[in-house]
Amino acid sequence: MPIQESTVTDIALEMPWLQKPWQTIQNRLAEGRLPHALLVTGECGVGKRAWADAVSGLLLCASPLNNGSGAIACGQCRQCQLLAASSHPDVRVFSPEKSRMIRIEQIRSLSTFAVSSPQVAGRKIAVVDRADQLNINSANALLKTLEEPVADFVLILLQESGRPVLPTIRSRCQVLSIPVPSAEQADQWLAGKLAEIEGEKQPTAELMAKSLMLAGNAPRLALEYATGEFPALRDEAFDKFRQFMRGQVAVAEAAKAFKALGLEDLLWLFEGWAADLARLSAGGKANDHEAGEMLGFLATNNPAWRAHELLDLVREARSAGVYNVNPELEATRLLIAWRGLMPRKRRAS
Repeated sequence: MPIQESTVTDIALEMPWLQKPWQTIQNRLAEGRLPHALLVTGECGVGKRAWADAVSGLLLCASPLNNGSGAIACGQCRQCQLLAASSHPDVRVFSPEKSRMIRIEQIRSLSTFAVSSPQVAGRKIAVVDRADQLNINSANALLKTLEEPVADFVLILLQESGRPVLPTIRSRCQVLSIPVPSAEQADQWLAGKLAEIEGEKQPTAELMAKSLMLAGNAPRLALEYATGEFPALRDEAFDKFRQFMRGQVAVAEAAKAFKALGLEDLLWLFEGWAADLARLSAGGKANDHEAGEMLGFLATNNPAWRAHELLDLVREARSAGVYNVNPELEATRLLIAWRGLMPRKRRAS
């Protein structure tokens, strides 16, 4: 059946780096071997949620179309229209709430949804956005649902790279990885999205390139950066960071600049620098090239294990986030740890 004029978008054409995991689902569906649970891993901003939404559309569509390389949702049937309006009763999305974690009450709701009958479609789909932010109670509750799969229910778990999920959950899912796109793919996608922004709100080419660098080549995160406040706030934090490391400002002043980022972004920034420090210690290059010179200096004056020590501190801070910790205090603690990497003479200056 030929593709008709519609709002249909092939996710693998819009984001070509999604082609392999998208094709995997198409093959499983065609072969009648669709898994009951998928764990989709990838860096922040590479399109995991967009991929999950596209899969949901394909699994629910009443009249899938063949685009020559596989099936895609038609975009016109009742199922597709309900999904496009975010009102499909057989799709539920669960994500962290105010506690920054997915609570057990949410997973109990998911479990009830899983065993209920579909209302308008042939199956039900639940997406857990940030399965790595399940607390121990909600993770154990989810495990019970995974251990007793329901024939007409598909569970899609999204996990950010480097954020752990319970091994018992992972072992009961088919794991698919979303890769980071090539520089060319990321540039093309981001340029297309930015072209849709009119007038003075359109970011400059310089800001676009900087945002893509800060996002580690993850285009959706880069778009968020290019159209938001993060690059400016990051520059202020980095400036205070350098001054603090040189002993030019007090830790309290530097911590305030990081506090302005918010807990998740300040941890992400420290984590990225620590990962770059590890790369430089191993003879590689820093992803954040603006911080490369300073991090290179630290790499030459410290054993490689210090970078991993810093990464562990970030993970501890992120785990503590569920208890609504003070971002300024966490920034202070991490800044002091970084300051410990400076040579004694420089630290005393």
